[in-house]
Amino acid sequence: MILKIILGLIGLGVVVFVHELGHFIAARLSGIEVEAFSIGWGRPIFSKVFRGVEYRIGIFPVGGYCRMKGEAEFKEALTNNSVAIPREKGTFYGATPLRRIVTAFAGPFANALFAVLVLSLVWAIGFDVHTLDNKIVLASEIEGKTFPADAAGLQSGDRIIAINGKPVSNYTEIQEQIAPNPGSTLDLLVERNGIQIPIKVQPQLDPDTGAGRIGIYFWTDPVVETVKTGSPAQLAGLMEGDRIVTVQGMPLPYSVALYKVLKDRPSILNIEIDRKGEILKKELILSYDDKGQTNLGLEFKTIRYRAAAKSIPDAFIKGTAETWKTLTVSIKSLAVLFKGVNLSKAVSGPVRITYMVGDVATEGFGQSFGAGFTAIASFLSLISISLCIMNLLPIPALDGGLIILFTIELITRKPLHPKAVYWFQMLGALFIFSLLIFSVFGDIMFLFGKK
Repeated sequence: MILKIILGLIGLGVVVFVHELGHFIAARLSGIEVEAFSIGWGRPIFSKVFRGVEYRIGIFPVGGYCRMKGEAEFKEALTNNSVAIPREKGTFYGATPLRRIVTAFAGPFANALFAVLVLSLVWAIGFDVHTLDNKIVLASEIEGKTFPADAAGLQSGDRIIAINGKPVSNYTEIQEQIAPNPGSTLDLLVERNGIQIPIKVQPQLDPDTGAGRIGIYFWTDPVVETVKTGSPAQLAGLMEGDRIVTVQGMPLPYSVALYKVLKDRPSILNIEIDRKGEILKKELILSYDDKGQTNLGLEFKTIRYRAAAKSIPDAFIKGTAETWKTLTVSIKSLAVLFKGVNLSKAVSGPVRITYMVGDVATEGFGQSFGAGFTAIASFLSLISISLCIMNLLPIPALDGGLIILFTIELITRKPLHPKAVYWFQMLGALFIFSLLIFSVFGDIMFLFGKK
C-alpha cells in the first residue's frame, strides 16, 4: 500500500509539474515575473531561490502552483477601492489581456502536449497488448435481468465487427465506441454463424461510471492461462492449458459463466477439466470476504501480442491521434455527469487518482519493466488530458474562467474592476473547494470499498 501511495504521488506530481511548467514558461516569455514555482501546497519541505524565482516542494504533495508577480498590487487595489488593477511592468495584470490569455492557456496546453509526447514514446518503443476477443456474452445470462443488447436482438456468441461503420477487432475497441455514447443509437455490424447482421442498439447510462453500456461481457474460452501460487486453483491442482468443462455439474461454455455460479457462494467448487484429452475432476475450497467476493487465483486465456515499434514520425502521428481521441471522449463524458450519474462514484478526487496511479504502476511493473512503463505512461497521459479539459472549463478560478475574463477585457477594451475579479475568483474557489470535499468523500468510500 505504501509503495502504491508513493508511486501515485510521484505520478500525480509529474502531471501537475507539467501543467505549472506550462504557465511558468508562458509567463516568462510574456514578460511576467514569476515569484514562486511550487509542487504541492503548504509549508515547503524544500525551497531554493534561483534567478529571482523561489522553487519549492510543499508538505502536501497534491496540486501545485506558479505564483506570478502582481498579487500585492491586486490586494492594494482592493484595499484602496480602486476602479482598476495597477498595470506595473512585470506583473500579471501589467501584461496585455492577450498575453494573460496565452499564459492561462499554456498550462492545459502543456498537459495535452505531455500526453502526445508520452504516447508517442510508447509507440516508438513498442508495447505489449493484452486484450479480449470481439466475441460477446449477454450480461442478462449472468445477471438475470435484461439490457439494451437483449432488446436489440444480440445473442451470446455474436461477434461485433463494426460500430457506426468503424471496424472493431477486440473488446477494448467495442467499449471505446459504446462508453462515450449513452442515449445515442449505434449501428452495429454483427457476425453470427458466418452471416453479417446489422443491429441498432442504444446504450443506457451507467450511473456509477457515467459511461454507456448495452449489457455485454467479453467471451473467453475457459482455458487456464495462469494460476496464482497458493490460490484455491493452485491448491486444487489446476495447471496452465487446462480447459474447465463443467462447474457444479453444469457445462461451462465461457469463463464469465463462473460468476453466476459464484453468486451462490459455494464453499466447495466442483469442476471437471480437460487436460490434453483426459477428463479430470477437481475440487476448489473457497472463502469469501465480507462483500461476498472470492478469488479463484486463475486467469483465462486472452489475446496477447507485441505492437511493433514505429518510426518517430509515425509514433508522433499515433500519439497525437490517441490524445485527440481521448480528448473527444473525455469532453463527451462531461456532458453526462449531471444526468442521473452517481457523482461520488463517477468523479475521482486526488486520493482515488493517487491510489489508481500507484495501483497501475505496481501491477504493471510486477509483470515487467516494459509493461510497467507502458501502463503508467498511458495512465498518466489520461490524467494529463483530464487535467487539461477540467482546467479549460469556464469556471471561475480555473484557467478556463480566467480566459473568459480576459477575453471580455480584450473585447471591451476596458480594465477589469478589482472587486469583480475578486468575487469572480472567490465564487470559483468556493465551487472547487466544494467539489474537492465531495470527491475526497467519494475517494474515502472507494478506499473502504477496496478494503
